Amino acid sequence: MTVAPHPLVSRARRLADGLLAPHAERVDQEGVPASHVEAVKRSGLLGVNAPSEYGGSAAPGAVVRETAEILAGACCSTWFVQTQHHTPVLTLAKSQRPVRERLLGPLASGELLSGVAYAQLRAHPRTPVRVTRERGGRRFDGSVPWYTGWGLNDVMLLAGVTDADEALFAFAEAREQPGLRASPPMRLAALTAARTVSLELDGLWLPEEAVVLCTPYDRWAATDRAKAVNASPAVFGVARAALDLLDEDTAGPLRTRLDEVRRLAYDLADHPLAHEHLTDRLALRTRAFEVLRAATTAAVVAGGGRAMALTSKAQRLAREGLFLLVQGQTAQSRRAHLDALAGRDFRSTP
Repeated sequence: MTVAPHPLVSRARRLADGLLAPHAERVDQEGVPASHVEAVKRSGLLGVNAPSEYGGSAAPGAVVRETAEILAGACCSTWFVQTQHHTPVLTLAKSQRPVRERLLGPLASGELLSGVAYAQLRAHPRTPVRVTRERGGRRFDGSVPWYTGWGLNDVMLLAGVTDADEALFAFAEAREQPGLRASPPMRLAALTAARTVSLELDGLWLPEEAVVLCTPYDRWAATDRAKAVNASPAVFGVARAALDLLDEDTAGPLRTRLDEVRRLAYDLADHPLAHEHLTDRLALRTRAFEVLRAATTAAVVAGGGRAMALTSKAQRLAREGLFLLVQGQTAQSRRAHLDALAGRDFRSTP
């Protein structure tokens, strides 16, 4: 018996086939247009993991992963802009602070799109962004090295470290304002289209009502490390798109490897205890990268000289694959990947 796909999976496929994939090479060179963001907002996909009582879909993990695969395989730049949104939604859903009632509904429905500015927390014990109390609110000072979706996002989830060594997250409008200045868009080897900038914070003041989370840094870091050990659905989506460019004799064995790693990785992703089997999760994350590299390299080889053109789908996918190697990377995941590339077992590395 054939089971009908989840409605959000069907919407993701229509969006991918009808809009994202046909324009992906142009977007790669010119940037994610506002019309793509509006289409994602209308699709309902921004509420995929949001609580239903706030207008979201509260979809199962398998649906969240499959929709991410579809979008990433069609246009990784558009996927990357919208994927930032889901962390703010989940953070709000777990919060009991007043900002939940103000923003969770608009974010779940797709009325608003959020970005994230918290990668700098992973530099700890360095503190690129400091948060202090000022005038009944919070003052942010420092530098955010990466902020994606500038000019496309409505709000951002901004993080810094307090004097008490807490990770503090608050929402701000995603625009230049007193105390917040953006760099020109970065020129990157891949995903320049996602409109990534750095942010300079010089006394940005936010009211206490904007704060969504304040927790000891070590507690936040443990949760963050647990998320970074799992294989990203985008890896499987981009790899699958690359395999679609190959003849079946070449693609078949690689597809078998991809399906096996995907099944094992998702089985662990569904494990009820996220902090268990960490070494197995890291090993599968690394194996997923190996298949991705093989699939995108094969697509370039099959394309020959044509694959060197910036308009080549194979070349775009290869560059997107390089980007995914470092996206969401932590020191732990980097070490495991480097050990694997060097032929070492990371589990025995000091």
